[in-house]
Amino acid sequence: MTSSTTRKPSVLKKGVPVDSDVLTLARERLSHVFDLHDHVAVSLSGGKDSTVILNLTLEEARRRGRLPLRVVFFDEECIYSENIEYIRRVAANPDLALEWYCLPVKHRNACSSNSPYWSPWAPEDQDRWVRRLPPEAITELPGYDAADPEHRKSIPEISGLLFPPALGNCAFILGIRADESITRRRAVSFRTTDNYIVKHNSGYGGTGKVMGWGNLWKAYPIYDWRTPDVWLAPKLLGWDYCHVYDLMDKIGISPSQQRLAPPFGEEPMQGLHQWHLIEPELWFKMCARVPGAATARRYARTELYAFGDLPQRPAGLTYEEFLTGLIEQKHEGKIRAQVAKSVRGFIRQHFNKTQEPIGIHKEHPQTGISWDFLLKIAIRGDFKNRKQPRLGHHDDATYAKRHAAYLAEVQQYQADLAAERAQQETP
Repeated sequence: MTSSTTRKPSVLKKGVPVDSDVLTLARERLSHVFDLHDHVAVSLSGGKDSTVILNLTLEEARRRGRLPLRVVFFDEECIYSENIEYIRRVAANPDLALEWYCLPVKHRNACSSNSPYWSPWAPEDQDRWVRRLPPEAITELPGYDAADPEHRKSIPEISGLLFPPALGNCAFILGIRADESITRRRAVSFRTTDNYIVKHNSGYGGTGKVMGWGNLWKAYPIYDWRTPDVWLAPKLLGWDYCHVYDLMDKIGISPSQQRLAPPFGEEPMQGLHQWHLIEPELWFKMCARVPGAATARRYARTELYAFGDLPQRPAGLTYEEFLTGLIEQKHEGKIRAQVAKSVRGFIRQHFNKTQEPIGIHKEHPQTGISWDFLLKIAIRGDFKNRKQPRLGHHDDATYAKRHAAYLAEVQQYQADLAAERAQQETP
């Protein structure tokens, strides 16, 4: 049995106290990025984080005389009108060279287990597009063949194609922040030097092999910013921003929950109700555009999508048997095989670290894995390879307390399962 004195440490590093404020640090990081790279571009979604990096990078580009600054915007079709207006205001700035891509890329659709992906601007769906193609649209990217829907790529996978070798060493600046998800924190936790600069084909996440020439690095200069920092900067420095956030305020969405993201992923779809409230006409078209969207608006926070209460294990079945049946019931074909493979991978991950059984509701304190965690994977899938168990920093006393609670739950489960099976065998 693994004890608190022999357990392996978490892969996540604790934060290191610094004397500088986050704005100063971000500016220093951007200066370093410009020093290291021949070509720098900004990824802009219109959201609050990308707004911050746009303005900070523009400051540095002006200081160095490296204008116009290249800005890349992937239009994901189902976006707010205010978002479009903000992007057009950005494009009007002569110090910026904005590229407006409207490509049929692969997006996650967590609203439907039968249709787990969808593609904005897919030519085969043109009669159901929620908007007309904007006049600024760039509809082709050299090296990306989107004709076959089965082999379309995600935006991270094709980003490397934007940076041909003639540009030299390139940096793509992204508004990734560590406090938004454990996966994003991991992306900047493995190195102590230049941890905010990573090779384009490295790190967590992604749905497959990236496309490109190997000359691209991603940079996260505001990775240590918190939500209040992100909103304070535009106020203090007078930056423009996407005013859909004002509408989110009016309908009662807190700043920490406000997101501009592809709306149909696992986490974003919990906020689908806001689209109905903010832009009803657009929402009506979105329901016809993406399978399961209307259902997800009503039930995204329920057991149906593995939020809130999870389905109960049937009496007499082990959790492994329960998950196997659930995957068979929820998914079909290649999707079923993919979800089953993901669940098996997490089970192997657990037993590679400890021989103790997987917990039920309480995660094993060494692996962060529980049957509840695996249930969510079985129902929602893990199509972006982003789901990771939560691992914290435990001193010996905390670890021992959590481990004791985990053991008590496992022992109760084993006793319950034995009693259920004995009752089933009774004539």
